[in-house]
Amino acid sequence: MNKFLSTTLAITLTATANAQVSQTLDPAIATAVKTISAANARTADEKLVSFGTRSTLSAQDPASIAAGHGIGAAREWLESQLEAYSKECGGCLEVKTDEFVQEPGSRVPQPTPLTNVYAVLKGSEPGNRIVLVTGHYDSRRTDVLDASGDAPGANDDASGTIVSLESAHALSKLKLRATVIFLAVPGEEQGLDGSRHFAKMARQAGWNIEAALDDDIVGGDKSPGQDAGVVRVFSEGIPVAADEKQIQQIRAIGGESDSSSRELARYVLEVGQTYKVGLKPMLVFRPDRYLRGGDHSAFNSQGFAAVRFTEYRENFDHQHQNVRTENGIEYGDLVKFVDFDYVARVARLNAATLAALAAAPGPPTDVKVVTTNLDNDTTLKWRASEGASGYEVLWRATTAPTWEHAQSVGDTTTTTVKTSKDNVIFAVRAVDEAGHKSPPVVPSPER
Repeated sequence: MNKFLSTTLAITLTATANAQVSQTLDPAIATAVKTISAANARTADEKLVSFGTRSTLSAQDPASIAAGHGIGAAREWLESQLEAYSKECGGCLEVKTDEFVQEPGSRVPQPTPLTNVYAVLKGSEPGNRIVLVTGHYDSRRTDVLDASGDAPGANDDASGTIVSLESAHALSKLKLRATVIFLAVPGEEQGLDGSRHFAKMARQAGWNIEAALDDDIVGGDKSPGQDAGVVRVFSEGIPVAADEKQIQQIRAIGGESDSSSRELARYVLEVGQTYKVGLKPMLVFRPDRYLRGGDHSAFNSQGFAAVRFTEYRENFDHQHQNVRTENGIEYGDLVKFVDFDYVARVARLNAATLAALAAAPGPPTDVKVVTTNLDNDTTLKWRASEGASGYEVLWRATTAPTWEHAQSVGDTTTTTVKTSKDNVIFAVRAVDEAGHKSPPVVPSPER
């Protein structure tokens, strides 16, 4: 359906009458993500570290690739892994590369060829709905321009690259409604070069990327203070790509915490609670950590919903450091500091989120809250989603960080609720016959 239905439902929102705000567990998704293993994560991490350095500026010539050294060799191995996964599933993955030359800048002293490597699991639904997971396969030394010395990058960011690989392997077993892309990018340490190129390419090509999950430093560094039961999920509030008119509307309705990226973060939390992968998403309501940046921001800058996954407590002696021991302190991003059970759990959370998003109908569009009259009821309306069999209205207190209540309203695109729009924040999401649920969409005012 793509038109407004005329049905109007009158419902009263009361906490005792409402369903829990959650996802519906899909047994096929649960079975698929269980195939992700710590042993496979360790094997892949050790292989990536074996290339010596994966500096974006390191060797890419045939001799170095043949010798298994440098970023070129890492790129070739990543492509071969994805091809092997595709062969296992009878060619279900289309393995591709996005090659370009990065022009000189402060961290790229000369024109440098870069290659994004990715696999596409084509969805069954007509259209171009896409969800995506990414990690950066480049590594660095203390001096980001040093391309010759060892830069193992076992955590930053072999761990995130492994999340893309393991998600591809696990989800290749599923048939999903939307397309899923499993991406590995270079150039992150040089200034997000790979992800910026890919996100810009996607925007120019008109791709409908509904969600981008970025995994960067998800190795669960084994040092004091780490919480192996928690992964941080960062998300932007006011979209960096918003224009002045959009920002004015966000201010007017108090929507500073309801960007598409923030709703994606809340969706991750729901998936974590539903699929119980042994890891609690900790929602951090800011774009990223202080003094740092990540590839999710490249997708945000192009207007896509994107979030970043990062371990609970980083050990900065094990990041961006030459491998050495000084005053009894061991520096360097080494395999022995990585918790591969943790990496596997992060990968399971990512894979379950991707599959839940891709199995669901697309979110409703043109969602509106009618503000024509001064009244204490709230009328919501929206355009129907392809594949939806019904819709849920969600709401929460204006001070609440996550959705508190849900009410099914059936197969309609207009509903009136007996609660004032001035007192809560509403959203609407699509649900299919199997119970798969889209991310919620907060309405904009219609006068």
